Amino acid sequence: MELKKTLTLAGSDSSGGAGIQADLKTFQEHGVYGMTALTSIVTMDPDHNWNHEVFPIDVNIVEKQLNTILSIGVDAMKTGMLGSVEIIELGAKKIDEHKLEYIVIDPVMVCKGEDEVLQPENTEAMRELLVPRATIVTPNLFEAWQLAKTGPIKTVDDIKEAAAKIHDLGAKNVVIKGGIGIEHDKAVDLFYDGKDFTLFKLDKLETTYNHGAGCTFAAAITANLAKGRSVKDSVEAAKQFVTAAIEHGWKMNQYVGPVMHGAYSEFIGSVKN
Repeated sequence: MELKKTLTLAGSDSSGGAGIQADLKTFQEHGVYGMTALTSIVTMDPDHNWNHEVFPIDVNIVEKQLNTILSIGVDAMKTGMLGSVEIIELGAKKIDEHKLEYIVIDPVMVCKGEDEVLQPENTEAMRELLVPRATIVTPNLFEAWQLAKTGPIKTVDDIKEAAAKIHDLGAKNVVIKGGIGIEHDKAVDLFYDGKDFTLFKLDKLETTYNHGAGCTFAAAITANLAKGRSVKDSVEAAKQFVTAAIEHGWKMNQYVGPVMHGAYSEFIGSVKN
């Protein structure tokens, strides 16, 4: 049996809940073969309220990782935390050189629990270089606001406006993770393909154990695209997968609770087919 191959160009979360760790767990759950090009290492200080520190990887080392992976070949790729403008430029160059078909851009701008953009100069580089190459872009509300330059997103109309503006940047598809942040009685994500808006609505989950949810969602989309699903079907399946993961999230310590990546398989059914 030949496994479909996926690439994540992203950072490492030392606690294991997000970043490449979440991506690999999600890829494994979906029955695809995941490979990683590490862009940065994120640590958390247990003696100072879990304060995050980010240590970028030299761009030359990132390129050597990508050369290794792309010599093998990939069926779909995703991005996560990108440590510098140079790495964003490198990612765009490799996408073009290897004519990669399925590109999921998860425009990570902050760490969960942090409230400042890690590298503001990266946002403009993502807008110019990665969004136009994307099969789909998967921002949360804050990231969508930054990419679309709209201001805070609070309503369904706001989220539609932001999705249209991100699509206008060149992305083929956009899904904005509204979750419980939108004024609605359900947890709402919005999918836009340039023609139609689709709202994915599920019951709100009252939990703070959602560390890694965004990475997991984007990785699930990537795995589904690699296996030949349509973009819309990939998003819908990923929404179900990550909702189960959040529902069964667990307390790691007093600071954070990650999602449970195996929840869908354990409580609902296999996603490997």
